[in-house]
Amino acid sequence: MPVIRPLAVALLIGVLAAPASAANRVSRVCLNKEAQQAAISSGQAIPLAQAIRAVHRRPRDVVKARLCQDTKGLVYVLTLLARDGKVTRATIDASNGSVISGR
Repeated sequence: MPVIRPLAVALLIGVLAAPASAANRVSRVCLNKEAQQAAISSGQAIPLAQAIRAVHRRPRDVVKARLCQDTKGLVYVLTLLARDGKVTRATIDASNGSVISGR
């Protein structure tokens, strides 16, 4: 009878579980610097400062900001750090500045 090593089992479980978790994630393609500037210049996206103002009702620092193409259009994905150390994400509609998720 073959011996199954714990590491091999863990790797197999990780490989089998990966497609299911990947399927649950939102599909986004983030724009490079030039594409971001073009989207803002053409009026397809609001400036980043305006998107940040949408989530600054509570004191939080933006530690990362990305402009991405989502299934519904352009969105800003902001990673926020609260004063208490809690890290959250906010998704902002880049066409109008409305908060989609993560207040």
